[in-house]
Amino acid sequence: MSKSKLAVTIIPLLLVLGIALIFAPTKNQRSIVKIPMADKHRGVCWVAGPNEISGPEFETLNDHNINWISQTPFGWQNGHDNPEINTIRDFESKTNQTWWGERDEGVRITASKAKAAGIQTILKPHIWLNDSSGKWRGEIKMKSEEDWKKWFEEYSDFILPYAKLAEEVGIEMLCIGTELHQTCIERDSDWRKLIAQIRNVYSGPLTYAANFSEEYKDISFWDELDYIGIQAYFPLVDQENPTLEQIKEGWKKPIEELSRFSNKYEKPILFTEVGYKSTKDSGIEPWKWPERLSPEAAKAIHSEETQAHLYEALFSEVWDQPWLAGFHFWKWYPNRSRSRRNPSALNTDFTPQNKEAEQVMGKWFNKVKR
Repeated sequence: MSKSKLAVTIIPLLLVLGIALIFAPTKNQRSIVKIPMADKHRGVCWVAGPNEISGPEFETLNDHNINWISQTPFGWQNGHDNPEINTIRDFESKTNQTWWGERDEGVRITASKAKAAGIQTILKPHIWLNDSSGKWRGEIKMKSEEDWKKWFEEYSDFILPYAKLAEEVGIEMLCIGTELHQTCIERDSDWRKLIAQIRNVYSGPLTYAANFSEEYKDISFWDELDYIGIQAYFPLVDQENPTLEQIKEGWKKPIEELSRFSNKYEKPILFTEVGYKSTKDSGIEPWKWPERLSPEAAKAIHSEETQAHLYEALFSEVWDQPWLAGFHFWKWYPNRSRSRRNPSALNTDFTPQNKEAEQVMGKWFNKVKR
């Protein structure tokens, strides 16, 4: 073969190979973002209680080297296409039947006591949707331009007081919204205006908590925020009682996608929520809420081992990723006893407290120098 013919054959092949290498997914792709291990969030999602806390509630967090909590006050919306949002301030003006931990006073005192214990706070308000057709907050969508305008006015009235409170108290991060997928797709410009309003009253870093499924990919206003927040309930296996190796294998695809996404926006990714129930099937659809079960039914599905395996795989596969800003585990009850529970009272919910998963979490968080 002549040199000219050889060149004609090889050069196109090299071009195709080069393009393939550029665009091919790889788990070893170089991350633009590099978060030092000491700066990662070692966090839990703090459950607001009905009574004032006194301070010792943070001792167990210190034992586990936890350095962040998230607080979640709620607003309430009746109907996915109803533009009205009720706040806890509305309820306080009408009744005293609100939980202390969700009131402004409770948020303020909890953040201050956490700070005194060396723990930082994300303020992460949620919309609680009550919808007769069974829709959830990711499907909130207005019917008219007038209603969209009204909804954003109501949402601004909900979130801006929390931004001002966060600035006043020195809360270290604010999450501007959680899993409001359709509003983000349809009203990007409204979200950008709201972010600008929030920046005018709050000087700390901002994130938004997007659902793991498609929402985080659909949002385009990440460029206006400091962190990409993800509610990281990725399905990892397709069977009950998975082995540790099977769960690790399930993380390969999400890790590749998250790494590319972090590079796209040159932003760190924070798991604003991650967690698993202590049940045999908790790796299949981790986002599902625990059901109310009889003692017999709870015993049949209960598995601390599966929950612990899911925690171990999460840490071993994701914790060292350079783009990761940290974890916030759903969820942590401030007044739960540190002693082991009665074995007959099986707790299958998300908390790792008094379960094998708590020891896994503490083991990994305590690897980071204090």
